[in-house]
Amino acid sequence: MMRTAAVLLLLCLFAFAGSGRGGARAAAVWAEGVRETAAVEVDPAWRFASPRLRDAYVALQTWKQQAIFSDPKNLTGNWVGPGVCSYTGVFCAPVPSSGELAVASVDLNHGDIAGYLPSELGLLCDLALLHLNSNRFCGLVPDTFHRLVLLHELDLSNNRFVGAFPTVVLDLPSLRFLDLRFNDFEGGVPRELFDRPFDAIFLNHNRLRFQLPDNFGNSPVSVIVLANNHFGGCLPASLGNMSDTLNEILLINNGLSSCLPPEVGMLREVTVFDVSFNALAGPLPPEVAGMQKVEQLDIAHNLLSGTVPEAVCDLPRLKNFTFSYNFFTGEPPSCARVVPADGDRRNCLPNRPAQRMPQQCAAFSARPPVDCAAFQCKPFVPPRPPPPPAYPGPLPPVYPMPYASPPPPPRYR
Repeated sequence: MMRTAAVLLLLCLFAFAGSGRGGARAAAVWAEGVRETAAVEVDPAWRFASPRLRDAYVALQTWKQQAIFSDPKNLTGNWVGPGVCSYTGVFCAPVPSSGELAVASVDLNHGDIAGYLPSELGLLCDLALLHLNSNRFCGLVPDTFHRLVLLHELDLSNNRFVGAFPTVVLDLPSLRFLDLRFNDFEGGVPRELFDRPFDAIFLNHNRLRFQLPDNFGNSPVSVIVLANNHFGGCLPASLGNMSDTLNEILLINNGLSSCLPPEVGMLREVTVFDVSFNALAGPLPPEVAGMQKVEQLDIAHNLLSGTVPEAVCDLPRLKNFTFSYNFFTGEPPSCARVVPADGDRRNCLPNRPAQRMPQQCAAFSARPPVDCAAFQCKPFVPPRPPPPPAYPGPLPPVYPMPYASPPPPPRYR
């Protein structure tokens, strides 16, 4: 089994090395405005309902014949002949602008397929959904994906992709759902990601290392999951600008080291807020009580201290509030309604079971109070107001007299 995995990995590396040199593989030659060189032969006797379906045939056959090394469930077994709309996992639909039939979706989720993504997949320029989660695809996300201008959902999760964050996703004007979790992407993430109109971003369980930028709150997402990467630095106060759209945010085990900004209380639509397993310090801001729709609140495994605000435990929809492994010294009785049996353990709470040793609590309380300003996090900046509406009617008439400068004062004549 290990030998097979090693062989597959080598095949991936050789395939990408070859395509980079334009050598071993008969890859398509991609240049803007130049017709692609076919990577597979197309029987001249075949008739396709549209040129789009011919391009789809080239793309899918190149993938099957040259870039898929193992297909244990035989999902591509019927990828034979010109009828691409009948291929397993391939769905066609008319193009709204012309009515021509085109490939609109490819779904090979949970296929356990081993291989890589060839550049020819950029020929699927009408693709709206590409779902490839839970396979063994490796290598890089091809730059030719920039041609997928109609792509709405991209799910590459639970594969073996590597390299830097695939910035080509920032060039896709229709993309709203981005799922890259459980891969091996590494390095930074462009700040431009948070200026794009995504509805959902999943980047958890990669090797990404960067600090959340101050424009983090520009994102209109309803769900964002960045857990188990290494960010460090501040939890940006700008997240308060996500108040209209954000429903779920998970920043678990990201190395965040700052205070919890009071702007978290502006997240009036959030239902899940999880910042556990970080190094957040200072008090739990009372503004958290502004999360009127929160149901799951997890701040466990941090360095938070002080008394839990009673208004937080009184939140009307709160079902589970976990703050274990901190240094809290006070817990209102009303918290018993929402804190699970072990949800407050390993704090410094009097008369509660399974707390920290008194010596550990004493050592922590002897430290200087946390100065949140010392983290030098950028302050909250509210969003700019929208531009004024266009003038609703015709413009007023221009004064008929031509403009002229007034005559100079008499003393200058």
